[in-house]
Amino acid sequence: MQFSIANLSEVQSQINARLDADYWHPEAIEIAKTVGQEMILGSCIKEGYRVVYENTEILRTNEAEQMNLPKFIQAADISSPIINIENAGYVCQEDWQQYPKGRIQKGEILLEVKGDVKKVAIVPDDFPDKVLVSGTLYKFNVNEKINKYFLAIYLSCAYGQGLKDRLVSNIATPFISKSELYTIPVPCLDKWIQSEIEKTYVLAINKQKISQNIYTQAQTLLLSELGLTDWQPKHRLTFVTNYSEMEQAERIDADYFQPKYEEIVKAIKNCSSGWDMLMNLSTIKKCVEVGSQEYLNEGIPFVRVSNLSPFEITEEKYISEALYAEVMQHQPEQGEILLSKDGTPGIAYYLREHPGKMIPSGGVLRLKSKTDRINNEYLTLVLNSILTKEQTNRDVGGSLIPHWRPDQVKATVIPILPEEKQIQIQHKVIESFNLRKQSKRLLECARRAVEIAIEQDEQTAIDYLENRTTEIER
Repeated sequence: MQFSIANLSEVQSQINARLDADYWHPEAIEIAKTVGQEMILGSCIKEGYRVVYENTEILRTNEAEQMNLPKFIQAADISSPIINIENAGYVCQEDWQQYPKGRIQKGEILLEVKGDVKKVAIVPDDFPDKVLVSGTLYKFNVNEKINKYFLAIYLSCAYGQGLKDRLVSNIATPFISKSELYTIPVPCLDKWIQSEIEKTYVLAINKQKISQNIYTQAQTLLLSELGLTDWQPKHRLTFVTNYSEMEQAERIDADYFQPKYEEIVKAIKNCSSGWDMLMNLSTIKKCVEVGSQEYLNEGIPFVRVSNLSPFEITEEKYISEALYAEVMQHQPEQGEILLSKDGTPGIAYYLREHPGKMIPSGGVLRLKSKTDRINNEYLTLVLNSILTKEQTNRDVGGSLIPHWRPDQVKATVIPILPEEKQIQIQHKVIESFNLRKQSKRLLECARRAVEIAIEQDEQTAIDYLENRTTEIER
């Protein structure tokens, strides 16, 4: 049994006079003592804000993109400290005008304060100009007291995360108020170690950018082979279709018959080296439904659609070992592709390494190749490309949650490029992922270096950082 003894004066000195057990947990108290109270987050913030939106609708349509509507960043779009702007939705122009304080500024830190309170990111200098940020994220600039790159790493390391967890209130929807957020202790480390952390952070981000450029090259190579390099989907207000086509498709909604969808399918079927339906290239298995009441803070990773991206799987929700034993038949295997069918349909991730214990949600399908006509890296890239995105946009139904039916997934048409082109694309995809892996390891080293500086001393932290960075760069 663990317990803490707190004086009444200590309780009264805290914001909101916290009495809950989590706040006074021995580990939380020890973390606060280790970091010290020389400086708090509020003293480092020049300006900060969290916007509360009313009736804001997130749009995910080609028309929103073509109209250059403002992007809308949510916590799900952040893989600390990277902002995945490509996957973000859009909001209407009226929201841009109504919520000026929600507009992201380059160089700001975005910190998740509602929900899992784990995400941290810095808005890069090459970020789009018209972007609003969700109310789940607190946005702020820092003053001259601290290096923003160091602060972002600190807030995502074990000590920063532990102090954030300590301040969470409201069991239904975890939340950190501004007043309590500002009380988070921040270590007073020398400027030179903060500068070294910045160098590692910037190196990691640059590797991410190079990785994205190489991945884009692979996508461009795919589209060029189909004559679609400069193709842009165009939404037409008027067009004609035959009753026989409606009868065959068993659809009467006009959007299904938009000519842009037929243009994509026609380009794929005109591929000189062939094409096929996904069901002839892969087996497709459904995954398990697990209610949110089964979620734990630790245990076996439970992969929801929001945890899935073309580049990584994040771990945010977990299930018990006992439940895992009941649903082990849904354990993904190395060499499979995870493909989302609900919520945000059409996100594919290839398990090129053994995934370890995990269970995907019912909104995810498991694909396994059953032919040597196509390699997995190439197929995953096609599934994440505009070729599949447009087929998904055509097919999806569901008024509240978009749903891509498994029979529609199976009927997705896939171009089969010549083997040498597939291998060329495969090599680019592998190179891109290796760079992302290096970037992730560099960020992990930066976090650990901050922890070592807090636990031991700054020179030991620098020695660790230099040795680990050299190993990763080899």
